[in-house]
Amino acid sequence: MDMQENLQQLKEKIEFERKEEFALFRALLLEYNEKYNLTTILEEEDMFYKHFLDSAAGEFLFEKNSNIAEIGSGAGFPSLVLKILRPDLSFDLFESVGKKCEFLNVVVEKLGLSKMHIYNVRAEDAAKDQTFREKYDYAVARAVARMNTLSEYCLPFVKVGGKFVAYKSGDLTEIFEAESAYKILGAKKKEVYQYALPKEYGERTLAVIEKRKPTPPKYPRGQGKERKNPL
Repeated sequence: MDMQENLQQLKEKIEFERKEEFALFRALLLEYNEKYNLTTILEEEDMFYKHFLDSAAGEFLFEKNSNIAEIGSGAGFPSLVLKILRPDLSFDLFESVGKKCEFLNVVVEKLGLSKMHIYNVRAEDAAKDQTFREKYDYAVARAVARMNTLSEYCLPFVKVGGKFVAYKSGDLTEIFEAESAYKILGAKKKEVYQYALPKEYGERTLAVIEKRKPTPPKYPRGQGKERKNPL
């Protein structure tokens, strides 16, 4: 995969093929940001590259008709961007902040997006619920926590044979330092894709972690232990 060539194709798709949807998404984000404080990235070009194009970068990683759990959805990056570009994908969004869930529901309704469910719940609680545990082809997260902590939140949602996709900065350190966490949680690092956003908007990484066996029932530990005492 030529990541830079892929980014150029996605850029054109956002700017032309899906122009109306992204314009509406941006307008809603600006409108609700005043009440809900969803993002500090408000300038049009900044939002295009840092939010839209960066979220789109992992689009090629998801097999057709996959069901995906997004952990810590925030304002819907990458889930809403991926859904606009890939209507075949199904998403369950897990977000602990009620106001952010309200915003996500508005966007889903206004854009007429199907196969999208939003849950106002903490990831560590949802992951213990048999409705959600190890039920997804993929888990995805962007800008939520360091990789060892994030893996404990996300991998319990992924079925054996599925994958966890993490959107990260250009610094690979945390991806490699979390090797022991992957192993404990029943997974292994599969692929790491590096790319540079255009116009010097920064180096970025996509880490793909493959689930090899069931995650032990004790994980995630809850009560903040994932962050206070990472694996």
